[in-house]
Amino acid sequence: MLDLRAGTAMGGHTVTRLHARDVKPARSPVSAPRRAARGRATDRAAEGRLAELQRSRLLAGAVGAIEEHGYAHTTVAQITARSRVSRRTFYELFEDREECLAALVEDVLAMVEGEIADAGLEDLPWRERVRGGLETILAFFDREPTLARVCVVQALRGGPEVLERREQILSRLARVIDEGRTEGAQASERTALTAEGLVGAAYGILYARLLRRERGPLADLRGELMSLIVLPYLGTAAARRELARPLSTVPAARRGRPLAPALSERDPLEGLPMRLTYRTARVLQVIAAQPGVSNRAVSELAGVVDQGQISKLLARLERLGLCENAGNGHEKGEPNAWQLTPLGKQVAQGLRLSTSEQARAV
Repeated sequence: MLDLRAGTAMGGHTVTRLHARDVKPARSPVSAPRRAARGRATDRAAEGRLAELQRSRLLAGAVGAIEEHGYAHTTVAQITARSRVSRRTFYELFEDREECLAALVEDVLAMVEGEIADAGLEDLPWRERVRGGLETILAFFDREPTLARVCVVQALRGGPEVLERREQILSRLARVIDEGRTEGAQASERTALTAEGLVGAAYGILYARLLRRERGPLADLRGELMSLIVLPYLGTAAARRELARPLSTVPAARRGRPLAPALSERDPLEGLPMRLTYRTARVLQVIAAQPGVSNRAVSELAGVVDQGQISKLLARLERLGLCENAGNGHEKGEPNAWQLTPLGKQVAQGLRLSTSEQARAV
């Protein structure tokens, strides 16, 4: 955390040989290098938060583009157009489309794993852990069908990196299922291949349902899938019981890091024909913090050295209805006085909340 205190308090009484007088406590000044260092640290933190927000918007754009065009036909241009983040920024964050999809799969996996962790399954018997995990995954897929299709259906069309990550996930699931071999004499006769086959079968069933976009909830498959899983380890009677069991009480899914505000209802640029850039966000935040600020002050506080660039950016924000000039400007030789419109305040607040949420989630 930054230490916001200017210095330590010093003072008391100053006594000379001629007389004594009270001296009020004074704060020691902060040196210019320290102020500059703090400013650089603040700028780096802001840039980091915005980069995380841009990354999330790109992932959200990738979700939409893949859902519409399919992975094989999705281009970087389609992703950046949907996310309203520049192509340059895309390549600053991802090496290529393949890395972007791999990051998307990783983020979705982290969300699912977080929800499984919140379900508190660690200390339960094997069958209950498997059922609770399965119910959590199916509930997530029902709630986020687009993400489910991207990760289960479209990921199969990915390159080596994505396919390798998929195999790692399936192997982890197989290791959990394989723990069923400790459940008794019958179970001990099974091999690791049994678990691999069960995971592959369950994956294939979900793939087919998601590919066909069937309307029925995937959660309805929990009994049949559990029956399929326990049959080789616990026998026919246990498999029949799984078919008849009601839905377990799984804790409400946590709201972990959103892939982007565009996937929620908090997209600060909703409906605006503009891209999200660090410079734009900084300018809006400066005007929000200091209504009536001049062009020169905006330039200095936002870190935009070129006065021509800041003038163009302010004019564009004015055309978008995000800010307005309350001063007389150049007509009477007075400086401009920029303030945000109600829409501008809403966008600035949304950007502030979004970057703050992203920073907390990292």
